[in-house]
Amino acid sequence: MCCVRPSTSFLSWYLVCGSRDKVSSFILHGQLQASRKQSPHFQGWAVLDSLPAEQRIFCSVLLFSWAVYLWEAFLAHRQRRVYRTTTHVPQELGQIMDSETFEKSRLYQLDKSTFSFWSGLYSELEGTMILLCGGIPFLWNLSGQISGSAGFGPEYEIVQSLVFLLLATLFSAVTGLPWSLYNTFVIEEKHGFNQQTLGFFFKDAIKKFVVTQCILLPVTSLLLYIIKIGGDYFFIYAWLFTLVVSLVLVTIYADYIAPLFDKFIPLPEGELKQQIETMAKSIDFPLTKVYVVEGSKRSSHSNAYFYGFFKNKRIVLFDTLLEDYSALNKEPAEGEEGENEDTKSKTKNKKQGCKNEEVLAVLGHELGHWKLGHTIKNIIISQMNSFLCFFLFAVLIGRKELFAAFGFYDTQPTLIGLMIIFQFIFSPYNEVLSFCLTVLSRRFEFQADAFAKELGKAKDLYSALIKLNKDNLGFPVSDWIFSMWHYSHPPLLERLQALKVAKQE
Repeated sequence: MCCVRPSTSFLSWYLVCGSRDKVSSFILHGQLQASRKQSPHFQGWAVLDSLPAEQRIFCSVLLFSWAVYLWEAFLAHRQRRVYRTTTHVPQELGQIMDSETFEKSRLYQLDKSTFSFWSGLYSELEGTMILLCGGIPFLWNLSGQISGSAGFGPEYEIVQSLVFLLLATLFSAVTGLPWSLYNTFVIEEKHGFNQQTLGFFFKDAIKKFVVTQCILLPVTSLLLYIIKIGGDYFFIYAWLFTLVVSLVLVTIYADYIAPLFDKFIPLPEGELKQQIETMAKSIDFPLTKVYVVEGSKRSSHSNAYFYGFFKNKRIVLFDTLLEDYSALNKEPAEGEEGENEDTKSKTKNKKQGCKNEEVLAVLGHELGHWKLGHTIKNIIISQMNSFLCFFLFAVLIGRKELFAAFGFYDTQPTLIGLMIIFQFIFSPYNEVLSFCLTVLSRRFEFQADAFAKELGKAKDLYSALIKLNKDNLGFPVSDWIFSMWHYSHPPLLERLQALKVAKQE
């Protein structure tokens, strides 16, 4: 339940695809050995300076990638130390969290952090091997062979690019599958969050892959075509195209895409719906519909969000957020047990979700993001960043050494240029931007909490935050550097402290 952090561009998320590349390690190894022989007092940076431009680019990319990984690993180690050593409820938390829930959340977050360490290490090693072994030039040539066998020669670069993209996303899906299975059916299952069966999981994964390709391939082909024919100002047209695509996807997502995966039903008439409509009207929020999504069929985690433009706003509530609607709070009726093969039915001893007053407080926070202009500000920041990135792409796309650094000596495919520049060359900038957006997001969260206070919802928001933290097994103690770098939401104690004065009043 937060403002969405803007990405480098709409397509940069897709173009990464979990894949990296590089020219053969044998060439680099030979160059390094030659440099060592020439310099008896070998120093890393001196050798780097003596290398050709394309190899300096490659070495810099690889070194920065590992520097970021080691920094993230260091932060995660500090946070795991907090999980391991904080075994008793701190005094300041005694009134809001019992020892049993505290221990459950500690073990859950410790398991997640350990899993993240191993999956992150694998990802970094996989990326490094792809870089060193020329994975992307190999995949590009394979794509050319496949498209050529279908009658599309080298002049059909867009067709080859789409084949490449399909293979890259397929590779990413296959290599990520074991990690996703372990996370869902070991960690989430162990701690009571997973509601999926194996059959549901695989059907969902296949459906996601197909839907992604149905969106990704046409959008990418049009983007590449615009870049090809756009002339000197193609970056403006490319930016405008991605802007339109982003707005269209945001508009249609909840109505046409999300229902392919989850069931959306209108919130039934009743006290809660009337209260939501009254609150929306009081702040001039143009609410048209309120939906409940059956998130409980895949996970017991809870969420809420709104979407839409202009006078067509909708609110979506996860059933796990609503105490009176969550399927996890209901006893299965006679004869129903075992009928649903897609999801499991788990009965809990304690109710999950929030009371109506607390749901209204959570929505007051969410609507605060809209009223305070956070959504518009995020869109503006995202589009300014997107325009800047496309402009810099236009400046750099003609540099042949960038392509040579990643094994493309004879050709400079546009899609490969997008991948190299957006993923690798911009990576330092992306890290700085990500941190700045994290800081901004925390500021927005405090402001949205303050807006809910102005609506008279401080007491209910206070109790709702505690319940949501408990339901999702959030650990309320964090390392300050880890929190500063990663948390897009302020730590629970800081939010509660800000609400406490108003709550007492």
